[in-house]
Amino acid sequence: MKEEQVKQMVREGYAKIARREIESCTSTTTGCCSTGSDVTVDISKRIGYSDEEICEVPEGANLGLGCGNPIALASLEKGEVVLDLGSGAGFDCFLAASRVGSEGKVIGVDMTPDMLDKARENARKGDYKNVEFRLGEIENLPVADNSVDVIISNCVINLSPDKERVFQEAYRVIKPGGRLMVSDIVLLKELPEYIKKSVAAYVACLAGAVLKKEYLSDIKMAGFSDVEVVDESTFPLEYVVDDPVAKEVMDNLALSAEQVNEIAVSVASIKVSAKKYIQD
Repeated sequence: MKEEQVKQMVREGYAKIARREIESCTSTTTGCCSTGSDVTVDISKRIGYSDEEICEVPEGANLGLGCGNPIALASLEKGEVVLDLGSGAGFDCFLAASRVGSEGKVIGVDMTPDMLDKARENARKGDYKNVEFRLGEIENLPVADNSVDVIISNCVINLSPDKERVFQEAYRVIKPGGRLMVSDIVLLKELPEYIKKSVAAYVACLAGAVLKKEYLSDIKMAGFSDVEVVDESTFPLEYVVDDPVAKEVMDNLALSAEQVNEIAVSVASIKVSAKKYIQD
């Protein structure tokens, strides 16, 4: 598939997810009883979010689409400027906002207008004054050079058809001395061809993933130093079966239990940290 076709496919897929969430959500309150479905909450706990974090954000911000918790390892400080690549409905942005405080700022970038509408509405509901959402592609960030302290991302860079460009852009906008902390999906071995060619699998973060070695190499080639995998986990079969987006992929492709297991053992979730050193 051509790069623009991939982007359009991802944009349309996530727009459907955003619209589905908007249609199913009628409350405007915040709290554990209204932060999402039991499946969404369960997925969030499995990938590293605490009950307090899940309850902290406005209803509808947590769509259960991540593969880790980059906030937990980012060591955010008061006054920092944080950039979230592929911010979706704003879940990680809102968690970051409370940690950097009123003197800090959080910028979310997403290429799906429906997601941006949802994120901005969530910001209004939660009265977040230090969060801003911008329309843009992570390969061409609408962010000034050397302007952010920390970059986070959660299961989004794997969707990009040009990951090398994503990390080059990340390096451009991050300040000298700044740091990168991303959670993402990588491959431990190549996926079967029927998955690579599946539109649904691409939207579910599978078909666009690359081998772990290639992913880490792209970060280093962009100029980052101290590139380190700080956590890595494979996906248990029951996690793949329970995930609503993955389940849709399996239903669309009519996969057997054996095929599902083959996919599960090929995929890993990693958390990667890196730094942009101050030049002498």
